[in-house]
Amino acid sequence: MNLYIISSKNKSSLLEKTIIEATAGLDVVYVDQVTDEKYLQNKKILFAIELNEIGICEDALKFVRNLYRLSNKSLLGSSASLIIKSNSDLYTKNFARDMVFLLNNLGCSFMGQPLVEMTKDLKNLYTFQKKFNIPLPELSSNLCKNTIDRLMCYNPKILENPHVLALHSSNYKTSNTLTLWNLIKSNLNSVSEYHVENGTILDCIGCAFKTCKHYSKQSSCFYGGTMVKEIYPAIEAANGLVFLCPNYNDALSANISAVINRLTALYRRSKFYDKSLFSIVVSGNSGSDIVAKQLISALNLNKGFRLPPYFSLMYTANDPGSILKYSDVDIRAKEFANHILMETKS
Repeated sequence: MNLYIISSKNKSSLLEKTIIEATAGLDVVYVDQVTDEKYLQNKKILFAIELNEIGICEDALKFVRNLYRLSNKSLLGSSASLIIKSNSDLYTKNFARDMVFLLNNLGCSFMGQPLVEMTKDLKNLYTFQKKFNIPLPELSSNLCKNTIDRLMCYNPKILENPHVLALHSSNYKTSNTLTLWNLIKSNLNSVSEYHVENGTILDCIGCAFKTCKHYSKQSSCFYGGTMVKEIYPAIEAANGLVFLCPNYNDALSANISAVINRLTALYRRSKFYDKSLFSIVVSGNSGSDIVAKQLISALNLNKGFRLPPYFSLMYTANDPGSILKYSDVDIRAKEFANHILMETKS
């Protein structure tokens, strides 16, 4: 199978060398532009991006814009990884989650942890270097090769009657997000739901790595409590997770953020590569994309959940119950439920 590479036109010698070393032995096709909406469907794709001084890559954005002009299915059936280099200590993660969000809405899926970052002087790899004790450029190439190898082998299978877990911290009487979820849930078979109530989940205390690792071997955490007794087992038993996220000040709610932070101990024990991530985001006015990107950054790029295509269903609804005023809401809810069933893979 070919690896299709979309890259910045003006790459640094380090990024160029890293790509060559990481793709050695693969059949590589460099893509400059696409005029056929089906050309990049069902492909393995690598985005190799060099950021400019303000943290963007105009070449990559222009390429994605052209894909949008062709069709919102331009990447249907495809999966991708990213190598992003910055000449500062900033911007790599921010640009990555923007790209993943845009590409995901074109039908692209992402395996868990699809990103390799290369910040100025490769400072972001210092922690890895302590473990592997090799020069930073060699370490960078090795990480890129490992990520590309995983991409080439990435072929998740549809699960029969997958079990889905929904997590939320909202009130059914007032939440448009939960009203929408009810419409979706009625079309699912094996589903469970957990309400993260105020005061039940303490946020991560930031234990030392060895301490976190110690507790993770016992499927536990320093704080213990509801997170360990109920949420950890529920997540381990689930094939797919649906995060129900009203937009609170352009951010995830504090309770959901605490849950995500506390997943670290469980993540230390086993990757989440076999679990698919979905979300429902409802904003009172605007900003659903911001919340969806936070989930991408925290759970796909960081914690390693698989990101199916079109992973998030987003609406704008303010007054309680106003979500039901959309004439298409029942249809879209049923379609998203079917999408969850088809895209909960392992």
